[in-house]
Amino acid sequence: MIALYIVYCDGACSGNPGPGGWAWVALAGGEIREAYGGEPVTTNNRMELLAAIEGLSSLKARMDTEELKAGPVEVRTDSQYVKNGVTSWIASWKRNGWRTAGKTPVKNRDLWERLDEISTTLSARWVWVEGHSGEVWNERCDELARRGVAENR
Repeated sequence: MIALYIVYCDGACSGNPGPGGWAWVALAGGEIREAYGGEPVTTNNRMELLAAIEGLSSLKARMDTEELKAGPVEVRTDSQYVKNGVTSWIASWKRNGWRTAGKTPVKNRDLWERLDEISTTLSARWVWVEGHSGEVWNERCDELARRGVAENR
């Protein structure tokens, strides 16, 4: 039986826009791997999206090299924006030519397209977790994302 692969992800920003950070922690193949990064001028939403993209991309790369067998993937995020966007809103955005219900262009389209592709490829299941509630790996992502902010000031 193939184990469930879990990717936690989080983004942070100091000012909006301002210096930002993203982070992920993956529980896969009996290992815990993590990474973080950031940008000097960005938004919180972009960092939340980039965290998910980077975490899933890392997991997919391990599957592509057969380091990990393909298996079920669950993404845990404390961002309602990311979770609702990828599980609900994105279908309408694509049907409407990347326009919102209010007919305005979807913000962060470049990242949404990347996230949609990788999430669909991995058939990822999305779960919202409450931020700052003591969940160990979500808290670790928050810590790493804040490190990404600090390193981009």
